[in-house]
Amino acid sequence: MSQTVLAITEQSEGRFRKISYEVLSEAKKLAGQLGGSLTAVVLGSGVSDTDVAELKTYGADTILVADHPDLAVYTADAYVNVLAAIIRDRDCKTVVLGSTSCGKDMGGRLAARLEAGLAMECLSAAAEDGKIMVSRPMYGGKLIARTAIEADIRMVAMRPKAAQVTRAEGAGQVEKIEVDPGRIRTKVVDQQLATGKVDLTEADVVVSGGRGMGGPDYTVIENLAAVLEAAVGASRSAVDEGWRPPSDQVGQTGKVVSPNLYIACGISGAIQHLAGMSSSKVIVAINKDPEAPIFSKADYGIVGDLFEVVPVLTEAIKKIKG
Repeated sequence: MSQTVLAITEQSEGRFRKISYEVLSEAKKLAGQLGGSLTAVVLGSGVSDTDVAELKTYGADTILVADHPDLAVYTADAYVNVLAAIIRDRDCKTVVLGSTSCGKDMGGRLAARLEAGLAMECLSAAAEDGKIMVSRPMYGGKLIARTAIEADIRMVAMRPKAAQVTRAEGAGQVEKIEVDPGRIRTKVVDQQLATGKVDLTEADVVVSGGRGMGGPDYTVIENLAAVLEAAVGASRSAVDEGWRPPSDQVGQTGKVVSPNLYIACGISGAIQHLAGMSSSKVIVAINKDPEAPIFSKADYGIVGDLFEVVPVLTEAIKKIKG
């Protein structure tokens, strides 16, 4: 069995996303445990040689660059066609990717195409006796399950910010390969990217507001987020009310986040919301209801009116930061 581990990178606006370095770090660890090498694959159009070379410092021994106009923006058809061909041609038996919006859409399709075993939302992965063992949350984060991926091709989708980014020098041999995106049945006609906003899934700090906000005015939340250089999130109820866009939703049906600090303001702590943020390193809850379920998950809890607590917290942080 080939011991080459393939890491699938992601780009946004021509730059590698943080999840790419997390995927490379976890894949490098697996390659070392399997006694194999690490191959990174980059898909895009007009790919920068300078950015590609950077992957060497995260352990990539071989860097495959698939540069094609049809790969300029993500479409499931083109990306799955190209990646499936690469995995087969290179005989890669272990594949690591990100459990991001793109990874979730692509991962299932790719696994079905390759008849591979796929584990999503993994917190860690390890090679043990030739098997790939992963740890992943289940039942809304109530337990962590250790699962063996038993298939000829094993695919590990890492939850963003779950893996520690580590630098490790690799051979860094760059290969520009010819690819055929095949038949593409979908077309991206327009893209509207939010500028100046911290991406929820990659943020080190997230400040979220829920039903307790009472309306669409998130000024107090946004002020705290600005001081902390944090991303702004929202509960499903806040999004359903139209107070925040769907892209801000944190939860099982929204985005799963794992920041170093998660501040929940006026969020009761429904199961679906806890499933999206329970793996945060430190959780702070601010709620008027002392019986709110969110306090059972919080490392620190403040019982009080968020409109009184948050501004005081914001000013205190401003003073500390000078």
